[in-house]
Amino acid sequence: MKKWAEVALGLVTGIGGFLEIGSIATTAQAGAEFGVQLAWVLLLGTVGLAFLMEMSGRLAAVSRRTFVDQLRERFGIRFFMAPLAAMLVVSLLVIASEIGGICLALELATGIGLRWWALAAAFVGWLLLWRGTFEIVEQGTAAIGLVSLAFLVAAIKLHPSWRHVAAALVPSAPHHDRSRYWYLAVSIMGASISPYLAVFYSSGAIEDEWTAEYIGVNRVTSALGNFFGGGLAVMVLVCAAMVLAPRHIKADSFEHISFLLATPLGRSGTALFIATVCATCFGATMEIVLSMAYLLAQGFGWAWSQNLKPVKDARFTVAWGVVLLVAAAIIVAGADPLKLTNISMVATAASLPLTIVPLVVLMNDRGVMAKYTNGWVSNVAVGVLAILSIALCVAALPLQILGGG
Repeated sequence: MKKWAEVALGLVTGIGGFLEIGSIATTAQAGAEFGVQLAWVLLLGTVGLAFLMEMSGRLAAVSRRTFVDQLRERFGIRFFMAPLAAMLVVSLLVIASEIGGICLALELATGIGLRWWALAAAFVGWLLLWRGTFEIVEQGTAAIGLVSLAFLVAAIKLHPSWRHVAAALVPSAPHHDRSRYWYLAVSIMGASISPYLAVFYSSGAIEDEWTAEYIGVNRVTSALGNFFGGGLAVMVLVCAAMVLAPRHIKADSFEHISFLLATPLGRSGTALFIATVCATCFGATMEIVLSMAYLLAQGFGWAWSQNLKPVKDARFTVAWGVVLLVAAAIIVAGADPLKLTNISMVATAASLPLTIVPLVVLMNDRGVMAKYTNGWVSNVAVGVLAILSIALCVAALPLQILGGG
């Protein structure tokens, strides 16, 4: 039974991938401007992230080492500096946007300007990481993230054509504004498949002491977590298509995005929206902050573990503390969280090849994986994902210029 309790790791990673400020904002924009037509991108992101997580978890369970450890050792420190730099810069922007999401929700609830909340949100996160073990962070953020089920309830109450939603899971060309359509597609993929998720998931597997016996659990965990998160993201898209699109309202402000729950659920919908954004953005913040600390500690050979007392892995502790402080400072300095979100999601998509291509190599290396190397299904899936990540990298900047709005 202890092994199956690890499904919480998949839930928190799935919520971090699909239900936080980046995913909610980009998906709401897609629904407001193109209805449910971009549902296929969410499905693609769900399947892609499920494979990415399964492989990073299997890598950790079999080799008893994290993805970062294997990346540095297999490709050398010089190559490692490229994904290190890319992930640090991109993830710092994403953390700032997540803290900004919490602040926007609190501003909507209280009327107090968002800048005043940034340091307070960072302090609460710091306190949880200082006092909590990995299990507390993992299961606590997964539990509070369940409030996002409000999007499922809201979508059902709006009575969409589920047949139309199902049809949108098949890729289709845009009927108008092609550059904006593909820009949003890239943004959604960046919000869904983020490099830090492989770092967090493989490190979490080591924190939870996974072995090869956990391979079955890993498959269920990665599948359930991602289809839970991806399914709820589709519900966000449905809500935006039903609430914002008919009124020709673009999801270019936080108040507009809050209509997704306020319209079908009334006053309680606004409260649930605020609670959902706070919970999911806080969970994503904890996930990404830990990922950055794991990345630095494992990359440079420091002692690391969220289960150790801070004095025993001081550099790891300082790393996540500094990351939190710098990210909060970006919001205090006046950065617009929604604009920051759009930029960071495209930047995330552009950085994907630096994570996915090396993972393909590692998962087919018998010296690392023994008999647990990828089968043909995983290789086809990750091969498509690698090609897609390179295409996204090439297309990201032009689409930001043409369709960023």
